[in-house]
Amino acid sequence: QVQLVESGGGLVQAGDSLRLTCAASGRYFSSHTMAWFRQAPGKEREFVAVINWNGARDFYADSVKGRFTISRDHAKSTLYLQMDNLKPEDTAVYYCAVDVQYGDIRTTPSNYAYWGQGTQVTVSS
Repeated sequence: QVQLVESGGGLVQAGDSLRLTCAASGRYFSSHTMAWFRQAPGKEREFVAVINWNGARDFYADSVKGRFTISRDHAKSTLYLQMDNLKPEDTAVYYCAVDVQYGDIRTTPSNYAYWGQGTQVTVSS
């Protein structure tokens, strides 16, 4: 069984920073790709960032490239998302997820089998 628990969200002003944390337990964390997605009200869930199993490869959505950084700590079974220079359009519920398939990193939500409950990020202008 896999459990993912996000934390670190909150209400901030434009230009501020936040670091999201995803604590993982169970199978897959140490050997599989993990990603962050987000969903704003009335919109579909969208890809934010992904990192492969050993942290050697990552990939970002164009909208966050240069502002967000994904990382993972195997010793702590934790995934992170450092978010800098936040903008109002970053407002959403942020989810971490694990891809249970091996292979190339993937960015489609339907490819991810396990999800956390989400953490709200609100950026005021």
